[in-house]
Amino acid sequence: MSERSYLFVPGNRPERFEKARASGADAVIFDLEDAVQPHEKPAARDSVRAHMDAAQPAFVRINAADTEWFGKDIASIASHPGVAGIVLPKAETREHIEAVLAHAHPSLTILPIVETARGFANLTLLCEAPRVQRIVFGTLDFQIDLNVEGDGEELNLFRSQIVLASRLAGLITPVDGVSTVLDDPVSIESEARRGRRFGFGAKLCIHPKQIDPVHRAYAWIAEEQAWAERVLRAVEASGGAAVAVDGKMVDMPVILKARRIAGVH
Repeated sequence: MSERSYLFVPGNRPERFEKARASGADAVIFDLEDAVQPHEKPAARDSVRAHMDAAQPAFVRINAADTEWFGKDIASIASHPGVAGIVLPKAETREHIEAVLAHAHPSLTILPIVETARGFANLTLLCEAPRVQRIVFGTLDFQIDLNVEGDGEELNLFRSQIVLASRLAGLITPVDGVSTVLDDPVSIESEARRGRRFGFGAKLCIHPKQIDPVHRAYAWIAEEQAWAERVLRAVEASGGAAVAVDGKMVDMPVILKARRIAGVH
């Protein structure tokens, strides 16, 4: 199963590294970018590298390609066997990705963050670049870059296009941006469910409190599971004849959804 939650941990807080690994998040991202002040970035890079473990591979968000730290980040981090993938902020061109891959170990994956107008305009190119596993939508920076106010309907078009481009490129379902809410699990779950409705498969997290609500959002609820079981039983009993469940016709798309929920292939 693909990761549903990616938990950021600041690269300059090594005392939190093992806590992040034990948090229950599907994946941990050691962050060298937004969470680290400029004067601390070299030390944070060294600390992250020292704590990478090939037995517990993690992701690392490096600094963007237009910063002075990009070259040293990729030279130091991308070749380490404990790095599962590079989370690439403000990804805009295939060249950004290829610069990372020039230093990468053979199994390294790339998660480009689309968070600028130029990155979104080059979405197809990013999706088709080598080693790209899935696209991350950097909603907060994206709003700033486009002067958009709001994370709801204001971003619906962009979410849909990211999902479409990912599907056309054969990528794993994309990752939705962070929630800034920390102490309201209902709100966090609601935000994650919105992303799921649009076709996203995961969400970035900035605090361990967000993990359980995100996981609930990406789990099939009891009513959905019961519906899938009713559909599959009815189809099996029909012997190939037309069948309806809950007053609605069951056709192939319905059957495929029921199989997905039930975990039947």
